[in-house]
Amino acid sequence: MNFKLLNDDKQKTYAIVLESGEEAMEQILAFADAKKIAASQFTAIGAFSETTVGFFDFSIKDYKKTHFNQQMEVLSLMGDITIFKDEYKIHGHIVLAKEDGSAYGGHLMKGIVHPTLEIILTESPVYLQRKMDKDAGIPLIKI
Repeated sequence: MNFKLLNDDKQKTYAIVLESGEEAMEQILAFADAKKIAASQFTAIGAFSETTVGFFDFSIKDYKKTHFNQQMEVLSLMGDITIFKDEYKIHGHIVLAKEDGSAYGGHLMKGIVHPTLEIILTESPVYLQRKMDKDAGIPLIKI
């Protein structure tokens, strides 16, 4: 992972470039922890050689996972980083494309970068925190 601070005004903005073989969610989490970023939004484009996406099924209050073991373009990855029980949590949604142009999406669970993932991350000046939502069964941002 390489990164550069692009803007240090009221909101810090970083460019983060992940390299082939790195796992995206782990690297984004490690970056947030290293920089002590309690709240942020990010977008990214690039490609993965292996990906797991999830779809939240309210009937079981868990994610149904789909695994792709092939090269796919990251058309769009967007999400946020917040705090839940004193830990950094990433909530990211992704749209992927296969070689034939078909698209798949969901909640990004795992993504092995190949050859790159280019991320723009903007830190929020306000602390955001998640709290467990009893009805949904998952931690949601509470303002």
